[in-house]
Amino acid sequence: MQRILVVDDNEDILEVIKLVLEDYGYEVLTLSDGLLLPGKINQYKPDLILLDVMLGNTDGRELCKKIKSDPVTHGIPVILVSAGHNLADRLKLSDSPDDFIAKPYDIHELLDKIHTHICSAA
Repeated sequence: MQRILVVDDNEDILEVIKLVLEDYGYEVLTLSDGLLLPGKINQYKPDLILLDVMLGNTDGRELCKKIKSDPVTHGIPVILVSAGHNLADRLKLSDSPDDFIAKPYDIHELLDKIHTHICSAA
């Protein structure tokens, strides 16, 4: 079973995403505190990380850069999620996240992106 680590400071979003992704056969771990992400990556060993940009105590873009600059975790696909619709234009997707999705997002689009990145990483 493929593992997804979802990081968002909104507990309601975490609950809904967890239910949806589990219904589609993924094993899901949710995390509301971005500062705990490095330790959880080492423990959980996710196949993909779904990471909100605007976390209460940290910036998801900075967390993504740390993931991608670490030789141990750089191969884990990271999809950044944000309500800022023009964020994708400001990000150099080749430099940091593997993909981006804007909130509110279509569940089917999210599932397609997850499937694409998990399959390409395998």
